[in-house]
Amino acid sequence: MDENLIYEILSVVEEIPEGRVATYGQIARLIGRDKNARLVGKVLSIAQYYGSYPCHRVVNHAGRLAPGWAEQGELLQNEGVCFKSDGRVDLKQCQWED
Repeated sequence: MDENLIYEILSVVEEIPEGRVATYGQIARLIGRDKNARLVGKVLSIAQYYGSYPCHRVVNHAGRLAPGWAEQGELLQNEGVCFKSDGRVDLKQCQWED
């Protein structure tokens, strides 16, 4: 995978403010790759090898958390992110306005 692309994605993730979330598709759009939401997810899965980034602030288009990452919800709650009763992030209230 191209390291420039990895850092481009991670630089956008780094801009997401505390208490807000972005979607994989939103990040893909911001880097000019509208159809590459899965690529964003792949990069975030290896982000720890490139430094410390707030990857917990990225959710899917429906506000669902990453499967198998139990700490994500707790990290978001600690930042004041709003959740719906079904456990999804309330994107209307907490999505980052890029």
